[in-house]
Amino acid sequence: MHVRAARPDDAEVLRTAVSRAREETVFDDIGAPLLDVSAAGVREAAAEAEWTFLMESDGDDPVGLAIAHPDPGGTEAELLALWVHPNRVGEGVANELLARVGNALADRDIEVLRATVPPDRPSAEEFFSTHGFAPRGTRRSPAGDESVVVADPRELT
Repeated sequence: MHVRAARPDDAEVLRTAVSRAREETVFDDIGAPLLDVSAAGVREAAAEAEWTFLMESDGDDPVGLAIAHPDPGGTEAELLALWVHPNRVGEGVANELLARVGNALADRDIEVLRATVPPDRPSAEEFFSTHGFAPRGTRRSPAGDESVVVADPRELT
C-alpha cells in the first residue's frame, strides 16, 4: 500500500470508494459524520486541511483518509478525520495514517495532536488510548459533551 498526501482532485476517487463501502459520509475519528462525500465536499476538506493523507491499495483505490488541521498560530493541531474502508479495518491502515499525520506535525514543530471522543464510544476511547492519547478534559458539542484526548505527534510514528 502507498500513503501519500491527498490532493483536491482525489475527491471523486474518495467519493467512489466511500460509496462502494455503502457509506454516505466520511466519518471522523469518533464515528460522527464529518463531511459529505460529494466531490465538492471532499475537495473542500482536502483543500482546507493542512495535512491530509490518502492511503491507496495496489489498485490505486483509496482505503483510508486522515485529515488534521493546525490551530492558527499555535503549537497544536486537531485530528478532524480518520477513515478506513470497512473491508480494510484491522490491517494497520489507521495506524499508518496516524503515523504519517504525526510525522507531518512533528516536522512543523506541532507539539500536541487533539481528538474528541463522545462518552458512548468506548472503542474510539480505546483506540486513542492504545495510540498514546491521554485525556485532557471535555468540551461541549451539538451532540453533547465529548472527551478531549491529546498526544505528542512524535510518539505516533
